[in-house]
Amino acid sequence: MSYVVEIENLTKDYEKGFWKKKKIRALEGLNLNVEGGQIFGFLGGNGAGKTTTIKILMSLIFPTDGSAKILGENISNTKMHARIGYCPENPYFYDYLKASELMNYFGELFGFDAAKRKRKTEELLRKVGLDEKDWNKQLRKFSKGMLQRVGIAQCLINDPEIVFLDEPMSGLDPIGRREIRELIAELREKGTTVFMSTHILSDIEALCDNVAILRKGKLAATGKLDDLLTQSGETQVFEINVKGVSSENLQAEIAQIAGASIFSKPNGANIQIADEKDIDKILQITKNAGGKLVSVQPVRQSLEELFVKETE
Repeated sequence: MSYVVEIENLTKDYEKGFWKKKKIRALEGLNLNVEGGQIFGFLGGNGAGKTTTIKILMSLIFPTDGSAKILGENISNTKMHARIGYCPENPYFYDYLKASELMNYFGELFGFDAAKRKRKTEELLRKVGLDEKDWNKQLRKFSKGMLQRVGIAQCLINDPEIVFLDEPMSGLDPIGRREIRELIAELREKGTTVFMSTHILSDIEALCDNVAILRKGKLAATGKLDDLLTQSGETQVFEINVKGVSSENLQAEIAQIAGASIFSKPNGANIQIADEKDIDKILQITKNAGGKLVSVQPVRQSLEELFVKETE
C-alpha cells in the first residue's frame, strides 16, 4: 500500500538554557503512515509534539533523527512542496497587504496568469466565508478568525493533493467552524488528503476517518476512529431514558438488578445497565410505575474519554 505521508523514527530535541544547555525531547521515535483520500486527525495535549511534527514535515525545522516522506518524496525535496498546502495555527502575513493582494501573491508564486489568479482568489475567499467587503481590507485590520480564513484560502490556491492544517478552527465562531468543516469534507470528496491537528474533539469525531494520539512526544494510539472508540476494553453499557416517572419511584426495584444504576433528570430518569438481557426488566418496571420509554442505546467510549485516557 502506498502512503501519502510516511514517518519513520522521527525524533526532535531542543536545547534549553544559556550557560548550561539541556536537551528537551519534543518528539521521540514517531512512526506513522497516512493513506490518501482521507481526513486524518492528529491529536495530543499541549506540548505533545503535534506542531513540532507538522513543522518538520513542512521543513520549517529539522529532525534530530529519523526521516519522513510526503507523496513518496523526501521532505527535503522542495519540488514536492508545490503539490501540498499548509496553514499554521497562527498564520502571519504582511500587515499592509490586502486579502486579495495576498492571494494574488501566492498565485504568482505558483506561476498562474492574471485571469487564473483573479478567479482562484474570488473562488477561495468566497469558499472560506470571508465577506466580499473585506477582500480589499488590509490584513492588519482583520480579526484572528478572519486571518484564519485567509490562511486556509491561501493553502488551497494550488489545488494541493494533501493539505496540512494546524488547529484550523482556531479563532473561528460557530458559523465559521461549520463552514470550514464543510470545506474540509468537500476536500475529501474531491480526493484531497487532509492532515489535521486540532483540540476540538467534536470536529475530529465529525470529520476524521483515522486518528493518531501523541503523548509526550510518543505515539500513544492510532487507527480507525470507530475501532479506537469501540476497543476500549471496558464493559458495554446500555443507557435507557424514560419520562413521566421520577427516579425515586424506580430506585428500589432498579437496585435489585445487578450492575444497574439510575440518575434523575427533568421529568424522568436515566438508567444504565451492563447486561442487554435486563432491558426488558427495566421497561416493565418503568411501565408499572406509569412511565414511558424515550430511548435505549448502547454507550461507547467517547473520543474525550479516549483522549484523556491516552494522554494522561
